[in-house]
Amino acid sequence: MESTLKNSFLKNTVPKDIIFLNNITNDSYSRYWFIDIFIIFKSINNILYLIFTNRNKSIISYNIIDNKRINEIKNAHENYISSFRYYLDNINKRDLIISISSNDLNIKLWNIINFELILNIKNIYNEPCLESACLFNNNSQNYIITCNAKYEDDKEPIKVFDFKGNQIKEINDSYDYAFYIDIYYDNYLSKNYIITGNIDYAKSYDYNENKLYHKYCDNKINNDVDHSHFSIIMNKKKEVIELIGSSCDGNIRIWNFHSSLLLNKIKVSNRILREICLWNKEYLFAGCDDKKIKLIDLNSGKIIKELKAHKDKVLSIKTIIHPKYGECLISQGAGNSSIKLWAIKI
Repeated sequence: MESTLKNSFLKNTVPKDIIFLNNITNDSYSRYWFIDIFIIFKSINNILYLIFTNRNKSIISYNIIDNKRINEIKNAHENYISSFRYYLDNINKRDLIISISSNDLNIKLWNIINFELILNIKNIYNEPCLESACLFNNNSQNYIITCNAKYEDDKEPIKVFDFKGNQIKEINDSYDYAFYIDIYYDNYLSKNYIITGNIDYAKSYDYNENKLYHKYCDNKINNDVDHSHFSIIMNKKKEVIELIGSSCDGNIRIWNFHSSLLLNKIKVSNRILREICLWNKEYLFAGCDDKKIKLIDLNSGKIIKELKAHKDKVLSIKTIIHPKYGECLISQGAGNSSIKLWAIKI
C-alpha cells in the first residue's frame, strides 16, 4: 500500500487552500470505470515519474520536475490500458511498473529505466475482464497478484504469479466480483494481507494462511443501491489501523482493520466515488462522478472543500511531494482528459 512518496510525508499542512496550478499533460486517455489510470513515483535515481496512457495504447513516461517526456511505448497492449501500478524491487534495486489491459486480459511488467519488457502474462482470466493487480514481496520473492470482475456463474479466484509468469497459488474463498486489489503488510504481526474492494463490502485475506481474514460490511445499507467499492486505502494511526473504502453509493466507510468494526460512515455525494487518497492521515480526497474532487476532514467527518476538477467523472487522484510546490494533488478524469496538478495556495 506504500510507495516511495508516502502520505505520511504530508505531516502538518491543511489542504483546504489547495488550488488548480496547471495541466501536466492534455494527451491522456482513460476508460470510464477504472482507477490507477496514472501512477507517480520517485525513482531510485531520483526522477519524479508520471506514467500514463493515451488513445494510441501507449505507455508514456514523464519527468514532473523537468516537465518533459522521457519515453513513449506505442501500442504497448492490444487493447486500451486500464491501469498501472508501481513497485520498488528492493531485491534487485530497480523501479518496476505493471500495465494492465482489462480487455486483452494481459499484464505486462516493465523496468522503467529503459522500459524493457520483463514479463507478459497472457489470458489470466476468462471473460469479461481483468480488473486489478499489484506487486509485492513475500519471503524475499517478488509476486504479482490479480483479481477479476466476474458474475455469479463464472467467478474466478484471486491468483498469484511469480516473476517468471508461473501461477503459484489461488486464494481460498476469493470467488468475488472484485474491482480493486492491494497488499497491506502489518509490521507488528509480520504478515501480508490481501485487500479487495467488492460489491457491498471490502475483504481481507491472510496471505500465508491462505484464508479469509475479515469481511468489512455495513448492515445499514439499501439493497436497491450499488455499494461497490472501487478504492481501498489503509490509514495507520497510533491506536488503530483503519481500512477506508469509497463506494458507489457516495459514502466513505472506515473500519477497524483487525476487528472489522465499522468506525464511521461519511456521506460525501449522491454520485459514485472513485479513487481516494490520504493527506497527512487527517484529510481525505475523493474523486467523484459529479466531476468534482471532495476534501473531507476525517476528524469531523465533514466536507470542507469541493474542487471543480474535470469535464467528466474524476477517476484517479494521488498525493505527491513536489520539489518546487511542496505537497500537491494530481488528478485525471474519464475519457480524453488532462492530468491536472493542484497545489496549496501560498
